[in-house]
Amino acid sequence: MFSITTRPIAKILGNLRFQHLLEKLSLNIESLMGIGMGSVVESSGEQAVIFWLAQHNELENQLCVFDVGANKGQFLSMAQAILSGLSVIVHAFEPSPATYLVLRQNTENFSHVVLNNFALGEKAGSFALYSDAPGSGLASLSKRRLDHFGLNFNHSEIVRVETLDQYCELNQIHHIDLLKLDVEGHELDVLKGGRKMFAQQAIDIVAFEFGGCNIDTRSYFQDFWYLFHEMGMGFIYRITPTGYLYPIIKYMEIYERFRTTNFVAAKFQLD
Repeated sequence: MFSITTRPIAKILGNLRFQHLLEKLSLNIESLMGIGMGSVVESSGEQAVIFWLAQHNELENQLCVFDVGANKGQFLSMAQAILSGLSVIVHAFEPSPATYLVLRQNTENFSHVVLNNFALGEKAGSFALYSDAPGSGLASLSKRRLDHFGLNFNHSEIVRVETLDQYCELNQIHHIDLLKLDVEGHELDVLKGGRKMFAQQAIDIVAFEFGGCNIDTRSYFQDFWYLFHEMGMGFIYRITPTGYLYPIIKYMEIYERFRTTNFVAAKFQLD
């Protein structure tokens, strides 16, 4: 509802020209909040999470990082650079055969990296991976509708999917410092496939994306909010482009913004 003081302003702005201006201003303001800025690693602020790991490895134990949805190694390259000099092992997952070949080439000089040419999900099996072209960074286990961007998801291939719990059990992994998820709308599936690890409090931090992909998978920020609290990951933050972690104290519908944004969930406070 408009107050007596704002009603005249609202009337002035109630036309096509000013509504376009307000929309543009709103998008610019949201970008400063990190909303819609999550697609590019270099400008997303994600490096703040890696810096936090480096600075808080007080016991100097070997860090364990999972890069789920590694694509061509963008996040992996950043992590390697920041964590250089520390003891760390990274398990990277990329299901697309074409993209996996590029990932392998881009990381051939990296040390302590385990590359996996399959996806993680809620259930193990063979599933179709859809994309607009082979090797696309938009590849998803859902056939997305992106006609409004002039993109057609007419390419598909069958890929292997395992669960986080199965992988950890098979490889005797008992603790994950950072679980990074960028799986084009199927982040909740990966989390649900790791219920045993979460129940054991074996995962410290989860970095994940939320945005347009969640329209296609019909998943909401509310789903993440409640699932993380059920899993004992009650500290949730939005990552800003500067790397500031903005704490989200309670769920509100305003957080259902379907523009790629990076978030962090942790079992302890990140300060």
